[in-house]
Amino acid sequence: MRSIVVTGASSGIGAALARRAAARGWSVLAVARRADRLDALAREIQCEALVADVLAPSTPSAIVERALRAFGRIDVVVNNAGAAHASTLLEESEVQIERQWQLHVGAPLRIARAALPHVEQSHGGFVFFGSGLARVPAPGYGAYAPAKAAVRAAAIQLRRELRARGVFVTYVDPGVVDTEFSRASGMREHPAWWHATPDAVAAAILRGIERRASRVNAVPWQTAATVFGEWFPALADRAMASLVTPPAQSPPPPAVETAPAATSLQRRMERVKLPVSFVRELLAPGTEIDLNEAAMRWAGMPNKNERAALREVLDALARAGFLQPEGEERWRVLRGATEAEILHADREKE
Repeated sequence: MRSIVVTGASSGIGAALARRAAARGWSVLAVARRADRLDALAREIQCEALVADVLAPSTPSAIVERALRAFGRIDVVVNNAGAAHASTLLEESEVQIERQWQLHVGAPLRIARAALPHVEQSHGGFVFFGSGLARVPAPGYGAYAPAKAAVRAAAIQLRRELRARGVFVTYVDPGVVDTEFSRASGMREHPAWWHATPDAVAAAILRGIERRASRVNAVPWQTAATVFGEWFPALADRAMASLVTPPAQSPPPPAVETAPAATSLQRRMERVKLPVSFVRELLAPGTEIDLNEAAMRWAGMPNKNERAALREVLDALARAGFLQPEGEERWRVLRGATEAEILHADREKE
């Protein structure tokens, strides 16, 4: 039986693709960070589930080992995991820019490298997710659009490099899809009527996989629009101004004679070297934060003090109204925060 690995499978296109593949007789390994949603999907379609962050160094080998143990083979790997947040490119921190590169380019390439011997043995292939923003970047998406442009180039390069080895590579332009993605990113895209459904996009992707297609334009008219925008940049600039609302630029700090006193929270973060930019990146509205996952993303193998410091910051942000507790060590992000708001979160309710 053919097997398929789908990352980012807990919601949206990833979950829809896992469902469609299972219905078509594929053995599915669904990979995602959110254990509760992944468990629900596994019960629904009887697939294998692996709770993992694609950014973790151990994830590529864990995916390969789990797929081989469950299915004895790997036919297709779909690199669907991704995220964005509202920000202007030059306002993003080094951590934010590096995360976008690693999430959309570095991690998929590492997973492909680990799986390649087995995919080649089964004469299978890889799927990489691009975006219309790879052709026509939109204001406010920060490093996301440049990272997706790199994915597009990497997929074309890999397709040409691996063709002689019997491995196909499919590049997907999913179009604008009605998922949590835009809401979690903090961007506002309108009008909503042009959003495709995750299931329709998943159906197009699965057809492309079964045809070993080099490219899947899930919403062809949207792809055509981006090609038009690429050829006529002045028109694209005006269109983007009406279709996408970017985040407001951060106002310049007020002129003061002396710097404000550091808060106890700020001093605690400085002692454990917890970057405020990392905390800001966690605050993607509509997403959830798990303490263990966040601590591992920050510190790799966090010690007791590092974990306690991150917990203190998240508790302070919850008291300040940025987060909503969802359990003992889990929070839902209600709204984003500036670095100043994070550093002074322990004063918000004074």
